[in-house]
Amino acid sequence: MLIAIKRELLLRKNEFGGEKIETIYVGGGTPSLLTAKELESIFFVIYDNYKVVNNAEITLEANPDDLTEQKIKELAKLPVNRLSIGIQSFFNDDLKFMNRAHTAEESKKCLTVALQYFDNITIDLIYGVPNMNTEKWLENLKLAFKFGVPHISSYALTVEEKTALYNFIKKGKVLPLDENLALEHFNLLVTEAEKNEFVQYEISNFGKQNYFSKHNTSYWLGCNYLGIGPSAHSFNGIERYWNVSNNTKYIKALVADKLPNEVETLSVNNLFNEYIMTGLRTIWGVSYQKIRKDFGEIYLQQLKKNAQPFIKRGLLELTNNTLITTKKGKFLVDGIASDLFKINS
Repeated sequence: MLIAIKRELLLRKNEFGGEKIETIYVGGGTPSLLTAKELESIFFVIYDNYKVVNNAEITLEANPDDLTEQKIKELAKLPVNRLSIGIQSFFNDDLKFMNRAHTAEESKKCLTVALQYFDNITIDLIYGVPNMNTEKWLENLKLAFKFGVPHISSYALTVEEKTALYNFIKKGKVLPLDENLALEHFNLLVTEAEKNEFVQYEISNFGKQNYFSKHNTSYWLGCNYLGIGPSAHSFNGIERYWNVSNNTKYIKALVADKLPNEVETLSVNNLFNEYIMTGLRTIWGVSYQKIRKDFGEIYLQQLKKNAQPFIKRGLLELTNNTLITTKKGKFLVDGIASDLFKINS
């Protein structure tokens, strides 16, 4: 797999015409399972073949049970300067319910050590978990703030078909997810994050000033990105690429010097809808000026018309000719965005 990943990096090095690399995100799977030497070999290929800016944001995803003190020390010697740690909860019963391999104690221990070596750390927390009452969720947040991490990504628990949780709920072994509880948790998250000087710069992401995720922000602002590895997606402003999700097929293709991906050229409607979806999720909103410039007057007039009912209901607001989701509308943003999409040409 490592050989194939490095081969793909070489084959695609000229794909974006020598653009400078501002962020690198080593995501999952679980890249923290790789040794420092294996990670170093990937970074060597990147730095040897791509133009990486000085002080690029370089993030590594990790699970608490992988982050021993020795591992953290090794990572600190690599180009990695940001850790994304999948805490999910500081309570063992929640972790067991979510089928996580780590314990609450491992989470606390790894954070204590990691903060000695890394200034820029983000953690994931899950809310809306059955049997997680509001007091327990508040305790999760208090612990996160107490540790002093400068960034939190937080998501509601969702149920996907063909998963164990889906089957447990279907058979009555687990209570169905309570949307009202999830909303209560979300509102508490927003309130407590603000109290602790975090900015909710995207619906699920909260960061202190100068600690917003540069990598994820580039997705939301429509920048180009190159995805390497099985299932990875790429975007060049016009086309979207995605690699085969089968590891064996991925490796076999690259052994034969073939790129194992499919390509889709996005229509104007696709690009418009993506901008609406991502823009409304962020503090930067949807710019009417950008809509007119990139998509034309017809798209702008339709958007203005469709947005009006949501503005009247206090779910959206228009500030400096930019459409922004209100505090009241944030929990409903995906549904609002879908109602603003342009479906027909």
